[in-house]
Amino acid sequence: MNDTEKPADTPSEEKDFGDPRTYDPDFKGPVSNRSCTDVLCCMIFLLCIVGYIVLGLVAWVHGDPRRAAYPTDSQGHFCGQKGTPNENKTILFYFNLLRCTSPSVLLNLQCPTTQICVSKCPEKFLTYVEMQLLYTKDKSHWEDYRQFCKTTAKPVKSVTQLLLDDDCPTAIFPSKPFLQRCFPDFSTKNGTLTIGSKMVFQDGNGGTRSVIELRDAANGINKLLDAKSLGLKVFEDYATTWYWILIGLTIAMVLSWTFLILLRFIAGCLFWVFMIGVIGIIGYGIWHCYQQYINLQEHPSSVLTIYDIGIQTNISMYFELQQTWFTFMIILCIIEVIVILMLIFLRNRIRVAIILLKEGSKAIGYVPSTLVYPALTFILLSICICYWVVTAVFLATSGVPVYKVIAPEGHCIHENQTCDPEIFNTTEIAKACPGALCNFAFYGGKSLYHQYIPTFHVYNLFVFLWLINFIVALGQCALAGAFATYYWAMKKPDDIPRYPLFTAFGRAIRYHTGSLAFGSLIIALIQMFKIVLEYLDHRLKRTQNTLSKFLQCCLRCCFWCLENAIKFLNRNAYIMIAIYGRNFCRSAKDAFNLLMRNVLKVAVTDEVTYFVLFLGKILVAGSIGVLAFLFFTQRLPVIAQGPTSLNYYWVPLLTVILGSYLIAHGFFSVYAMCVETIFICFLEDLERNDGSAARPYYVSQPLLKIFQEENPQTEQQ
Repeated sequence: MNDTEKPADTPSEEKDFGDPRTYDPDFKGPVSNRSCTDVLCCMIFLLCIVGYIVLGLVAWVHGDPRRAAYPTDSQGHFCGQKGTPNENKTILFYFNLLRCTSPSVLLNLQCPTTQICVSKCPEKFLTYVEMQLLYTKDKSHWEDYRQFCKTTAKPVKSVTQLLLDDDCPTAIFPSKPFLQRCFPDFSTKNGTLTIGSKMVFQDGNGGTRSVIELRDAANGINKLLDAKSLGLKVFEDYATTWYWILIGLTIAMVLSWTFLILLRFIAGCLFWVFMIGVIGIIGYGIWHCYQQYINLQEHPSSVLTIYDIGIQTNISMYFELQQTWFTFMIILCIIEVIVILMLIFLRNRIRVAIILLKEGSKAIGYVPSTLVYPALTFILLSICICYWVVTAVFLATSGVPVYKVIAPEGHCIHENQTCDPEIFNTTEIAKACPGALCNFAFYGGKSLYHQYIPTFHVYNLFVFLWLINFIVALGQCALAGAFATYYWAMKKPDDIPRYPLFTAFGRAIRYHTGSLAFGSLIIALIQMFKIVLEYLDHRLKRTQNTLSKFLQCCLRCCFWCLENAIKFLNRNAYIMIAIYGRNFCRSAKDAFNLLMRNVLKVAVTDEVTYFVLFLGKILVAGSIGVLAFLFFTQRLPVIAQGPTSLNYYWVPLLTVILGSYLIAHGFFSVYAMCVETIFICFLEDLERNDGSAARPYYVSQPLLKIFQEENPQTEQQ
């Protein structure tokens, strides 16, 4: 045979990827004589954790989460905070909402008008001048009006003096609370937008304004809320539905656990359950999207509400459009066709996957503690996520109130400068910019800590990513050690030592924390670069041209490919670490060389198994998602009454779906790691042994047979 006819696994090509393993009669699986690996990376990792804890303590001392939960008036006081004069004043009122159309709203994240805390919103049209005229006849009008003033003195000031002192609004109009803020109470009359049955009204300054102008101002506030406190509505939905979300996630955990147990006994049958279930769930989604599309086509909305004018985020408005549901339907149809085609063309490979799943089921059956490990991983990940969120909130709310100069007309050279509200009216700024205000802007400070808060946010995010990837790596290494112990036991289960998972976990923590931190650091850096890229894309979106967008798409694609390639290499490196106890770089090199020496076998193994397990994850998340959708949209009144006061029903729905998928991923990853470990051990087994009586294979006969059928060269080795 000449060089051009040489098969891929010939000795000359194997030399490029290291020498094959040789027979070692003393090798009985994961070695017990180990030493610490990648000590320097371990020390850096521990120092970062200590710094992370210190950062959390410092943020806890300086931060105040109430600043994110309560609206804040122009003086920096919370609305509705217990133990303060504003305890019963839970709503924020804008003196002149029409000023919120100013371009400075988005520039300064503040509406250029005075804001105070009130107990209720105005219920009628009334100008300050009209109230003064009525005050001489009936003093109750002043009692109603002064709720929206900063002073309780008698209304004897002129409009000019009132504007200079900024004590009261020049006019009020019918409003209702929305997001703890007073917004115009819009309605429709014969298809025309009105407020209080009026299309025009007096602004209190001698001018006449239209409802359209007020709507634009309300939309300006909406943009401000989107930029500054959009999470408030989401927080309210979580506060209302957290109990039901936990129930949904618990059901997902039980369902995932049930599937894992059933895989041990009926792997082939369960595959068809996965397949039919996924196709059915996607089909239900197609049917629902079609029904929504038909309903909107036959019964278009004719009632204009506060949500239709943009005060709710634009995301919700998309669900009222026919095009949205039509797009969803097309996407689901494409996914349905792709799944069916993959099942047709991969039908032979799926047979291999089922054999691998059965072999993995045996391993999990002999090491049942591996089914409990995802719960530990889930707890550790939850702790990291909670710590990161809490630290981020405390960092974001650190500091003291900072006040900025705001010019209603936007023509002040001192605009956006820091000011002191106590003495502002006596300063040169007030004289140079008549009508300018000194309003609360945000929380900050000039200390060294406050100057480095953006850096602390970056550090918080980076260490969070590092910890998350480290926990995943620790789980993979511990599971790999347990399953490798199972594989290299000649007489199963007699030769399997006691507590293999506990032993493997202890070895990983004691000897290989540095190696696991090294591998997870690489993934964290790649993820950090991806986040920075997305941040730059968001900030520079308006200034991008076609070339820059193309380059960003290329970079995004490259980082995605790089991340997945590194994750694949890391998993195999952790298996080698669990077996031989070497450092990360040596283990990664050994794993890569082993796979490349057996590249033909890699093509027919665990990738299809991952696809089958992926169908299981989709089935779990989809099943729980359908139930959550029916529950949160009040379509299961017979079983249970769902919450009725949600801003967005899709907030808890997406949380349940995503959480269910992550839980299913955590449980099914046990099988994925089992299959990958068995495959790596199988390749080592083929190189070390020849199947003779003196050097028998450790692999089970069904698995050996299926590989021999797919790779005839296995028999010739």
